[in-house]
Amino acid sequence: MRLRLLPAACAVSLLPIVAHAQDAQEGTTAFDLGQIIVRAPAREEAVIGSETVNQEAIETFYRNTLDEAASLLPGVNASNSGGSRNERLLFVRGFDRFQVPLSIDGIRVYLPADNRLDYGRFLTPDLAEVQVAKGYASVLDGPGAMGGAVNLVTRKPTQAFEAEARASLDLDSDLGYAGYTTFALVGTRQDKWYAQASYTRNEQDHWDLPGSFVPTPSEDGGERDFSQTEDWRFNAKVAFTPNATDEYSISYTRQEGSKNAPLHVSDTVASQRNWSWPYWNIDSIYWLSTTAVTDQLTLKTRAYHNGFDNLLSAWDDATQTTQTRPRAFNSYYEDEAWGGSGELAYAFTDTDVLSFALHYRSDKHVEFQQSFPAGTTEPPQTNKEDTWSIAGEYTGALASALTLTIGASYDWRNLKRAEEYGTVPGGGSTPVLFDYPIRDANTYNVQGRLNWQASEATAFYASVSSRARFPTIFERFSSRFGGAVSNPDLDAERAVNYEVGASTDIGKVHAEGALFYSDISNAIVSFPFIYEGQAVSQSRNVGSAEYYGLELSLDARIADTLTAGANYTFIKRNFDDPSNAGFEPTGVPTHKGIIYVDWQPVDGLHVYPNLELASDRWTVNTAGTSYYRTGGYVLANFRVDYDVTDKVTLGAGVRNAFDELYYLTDGFPEPGRRFYLTARVRT
Repeated sequence: MRLRLLPAACAVSLLPIVAHAQDAQEGTTAFDLGQIIVRAPAREEAVIGSETVNQEAIETFYRNTLDEAASLLPGVNASNSGGSRNERLLFVRGFDRFQVPLSIDGIRVYLPADNRLDYGRFLTPDLAEVQVAKGYASVLDGPGAMGGAVNLVTRKPTQAFEAEARASLDLDSDLGYAGYTTFALVGTRQDKWYAQASYTRNEQDHWDLPGSFVPTPSEDGGERDFSQTEDWRFNAKVAFTPNATDEYSISYTRQEGSKNAPLHVSDTVASQRNWSWPYWNIDSIYWLSTTAVTDQLTLKTRAYHNGFDNLLSAWDDATQTTQTRPRAFNSYYEDEAWGGSGELAYAFTDTDVLSFALHYRSDKHVEFQQSFPAGTTEPPQTNKEDTWSIAGEYTGALASALTLTIGASYDWRNLKRAEEYGTVPGGGSTPVLFDYPIRDANTYNVQGRLNWQASEATAFYASVSSRARFPTIFERFSSRFGGAVSNPDLDAERAVNYEVGASTDIGKVHAEGALFYSDISNAIVSFPFIYEGQAVSQSRNVGSAEYYGLELSLDARIADTLTAGANYTFIKRNFDDPSNAGFEPTGVPTHKGIIYVDWQPVDGLHVYPNLELASDRWTVNTAGTSYYRTGGYVLANFRVDYDVTDKVTLGAGVRNAFDELYYLTDGFPEPGRRFYLTARVRT
């Protein structure tokens, strides 16, 4: 009979009482070489830490995209950028996608132009786990983790032959077809090597607005206009494992997507931007290894090549059939990155380890635009930039139950080329290809953490981390369609993150808690001023902020067939923008929580009711002139799974069962009631 990860593991403390799939001798499906360092108190039997959501959790709660899966964690919020881009976002303790780097198997996914990652494009069915380091992210894992880090860990085989297939059918509130998700995996693990390939695909035909939505000139209700998306990802890896300590692997990931962008429901039809993304593609080939040079000395290496190709098309109107007006264009991005890292760790004793890491990355960004009605295409503009980081970390035992970790790193960035096509200030009205001034930058990071294992059941920790992140090309040089001027000397933002926390087991109850505080300085804001007689803006390091809050989680085995729990996050953000007295930080609710039950009335049958709760959050209108709070929400979700055999499981569920109308950002309502059917087959 198969074991199952309980929702306690994923929805509350994310520490399982029971684990799915593998017996002890089979090992874990997580690709160890692709993991990052996450710091959290955890029970010994835990397959996932309090900063990690594993695949069984993702499947149980039916979270097929990264934003939905990661938001199961306390301290992590999903949101929507709104506007014409309509991208899915993640906030980690209030920090956004610019301040929390995203990686796949430890290889960073970075868009050097603006890093506007759409987390809805990253699928989860083929992952072993999603790791989220909150606040404290080890300097050994590379630069940029000002507020934390997110890492997608792919799977690896654990048996001589293994295969799995899953399929789900999405239904709208009227039980009509709304889309599907499929996943397939095949792999083998032999004595000295393993190989695996997986494929996942998600097609969203549409989703329905809640029945209480009142139609507007821009949205007639029912099926949400322009909500179509299509994404797929292929991953393959082969590895050599000559002995118990060494591993050498080559992996390839190809991800392709296309999407439309729903319109603001209350803005006028004439003011809408009709945008779509015909393709949004990422690929990566990477080498990962670990070698035990001696009994005390371990070397880990990474090397990679990443590519990103993107087309943003702007249309004349909502029909998306013609590009003849001046508002229409095709904007192309073609990015490449090469890089690698090496980490050397020396274990003086079982508890004292000194590690050093060196990271290097070279980014090349090429962009060009086709403008209408003439249909002319501007010359390609190229930006090249190298980023380096050198880091050191020491972990040592101060006493039998007390451990100290201290780390520091130095990051530097070398800008090689920064081109733009347009009119040069003071140089006339004829567009030309020109170069921005070249500026390099550097910064430092320091951190420390203290862990106290007070007893077998109780642990405490405290940490402080001062981290910085360099601004993107967009922040330094973008003209924002002619409304901004560049700032080549824009400096790095910085956050000092403080945290104390504890975890304990009392009988069959597990509890965790954390208090956190972040002090942000040199925050980048868009500063308005008059330049050559025109009102423009410029990115400047003049903002400051403080984020603070509380995370609590609880899970309990009430009976052999009943588990229940909840988690809760409180967060407060105060942001001082000298250029905008009315500014409020958007996208994050003050209160957020989830409550769940896992009931097994008979053998093989699991019933999963759960509630998602959030208070209101700040948002702003399209013009940026009025900040207000969206309403809170309570979403009821329900799922039933039945194990037909120990290898076949069928399921059915509903999300937002009561069809509640709610918003995460101005003018963009979230989906109403959604049903789904699932099937899973495995060896």
